[in-house]
Amino acid sequence: MSKRFYLTTAIDYVNGQPHLGHAYEKVVTDVLARAHRSLNQEVFFLTGNDEHGQKVQQAAQAEGKTPQAYCDELAAVWQRFVTRLNLSHNDFIRTTESRHKDVVQAILAKLHAAGHFYRAPYAGFYSTKEETFLTERDRRPDGSFDPFYGEVVELVEENYYFRLKEHQAWLIDYIETHPDFIYPDYRRNEVLGFLKNNILEDLCVSRPSSRLNWGIPFPFDPGFVTYVWFDALSNYVTLPAAYNDPLVLQALNLPPRPNTPALELWPADVQVVGKDILKFHAVYWPIMLKAMGLPLPRQLVVHGWWQKDGQKMSKSTGNVVDPIAVIDKWGLDAFRFYVLRELAVGPDGNWTDAGFQSRYHAELANGLGNLVNRSLSMLKRYRQGRVPKRSDELASDAAKAAAETKRHIENNELQAALVSIWGLVTRANQYVDQTAPFKLAKDPAQAARLDEVLYNLAETCRVLAVLLWPFLPETAARIYAQLGLKETPDRMAAAAWGALAQGQTLGEVTPLFPRQDQPAK
Repeated sequence: MSKRFYLTTAIDYVNGQPHLGHAYEKVVTDVLARAHRSLNQEVFFLTGNDEHGQKVQQAAQAEGKTPQAYCDELAAVWQRFVTRLNLSHNDFIRTTESRHKDVVQAILAKLHAAGHFYRAPYAGFYSTKEETFLTERDRRPDGSFDPFYGEVVELVEENYYFRLKEHQAWLIDYIETHPDFIYPDYRRNEVLGFLKNNILEDLCVSRPSSRLNWGIPFPFDPGFVTYVWFDALSNYVTLPAAYNDPLVLQALNLPPRPNTPALELWPADVQVVGKDILKFHAVYWPIMLKAMGLPLPRQLVVHGWWQKDGQKMSKSTGNVVDPIAVIDKWGLDAFRFYVLRELAVGPDGNWTDAGFQSRYHAELANGLGNLVNRSLSMLKRYRQGRVPKRSDELASDAAKAAAETKRHIENNELQAALVSIWGLVTRANQYVDQTAPFKLAKDPAQAARLDEVLYNLAETCRVLAVLLWPFLPETAARIYAQLGLKETPDRMAAAAWGALAQGQTLGEVTPLFPRQDQPAK
């Protein structure tokens, strides 16, 4: 049994509808999953929903529903969203599932038995909106709290706390000695700055069930339920436990699930998260894992936020991007292309409808689409759709693009990978202009030269399909179908030049990206 390449997204809180940020994170993770599969790795890709907590309990009460019924309805919305994005995920986890509750309670029991928790009274301020306790340090100069926290109330109650201070030194050392643990490096520097300039406060990991009953009960004290973030972070090891990962089962003293083949998943290879939840994943989560006796994830990949027209997105002002509306109008691959090409993984991005249309028309329709359409249409017109004998004029250009794409993917540089791929698109379009096959076709003495040109163009289209597969899977499959190829272009090794056989007959040639002139709303 060999370990699989295990990727996760953050799980989405079910107190609202999916938006652009959710779609972006999932698309980034899906590209990484497909890319590593294309490099012949066994991949396991997890996404899902976070369904406990006070906000869910209150929202369900406001709608006159039980929390479980409320979560079931929203989970269906999120699962449809995942399907619409054509994600290649292997499982979808919900924190209300019994398989997750069992793991969370096993973690709580182990950490409690090892002395990581203590019970103590708390008197202070609490933000229901953020489900977090606040201190005097969170007050503004005038004594108020930032409106971000919503209504802040004073609380006096007992809770369980997780001792964090004793973990601070080793965590700093770990991050410093594992420079790839947090990507990009400036997010790593943020975490180190936080850890070096603050003393970690112990983490409150419970809520009294008298105040909040929509959560996972403490196995050693039923008067308390689990803090929603402790619950949510644990999902990443729930999945390996559910698939009988021996490392996780042993660490948590869990029995194997019957009739379930064992998979080696932990540690996660890549965990993709937004910058707003970096502290939870780069501070709390590593400490939780160390206390469990499990190794840390190999890498946290931290992405930025999207703005719309240079401003924070807000439903109240109508300044939002509905990813499903964009997909319905322009196609899924056009949406995937824009968010990946416009924004590198790490910094914040700015969506503009004009920018979307510009990239669609210039790079998809006039760049890639035009190249494939005119290359294969000429092959149909001049050679009855049959591929001539091999020629290698563009072989070095294709090999360069393939090598760069592979290197960028392995370094999470998805935007740079697309730039490399489009370098080959541009080169092939220039090749058409330089060789002028439509002129060669008029001179019978140039038949051999026309064969060379047509082969180079058709084979470049095939290589492009292979390189594009992780990014634009539907488009890649359509290019292969137009080339008359039955297989799927899902193996990077297939980008090696010369696989298009002499005599191969093309399929139907149709535009990949029809021109559209309406706004991308």
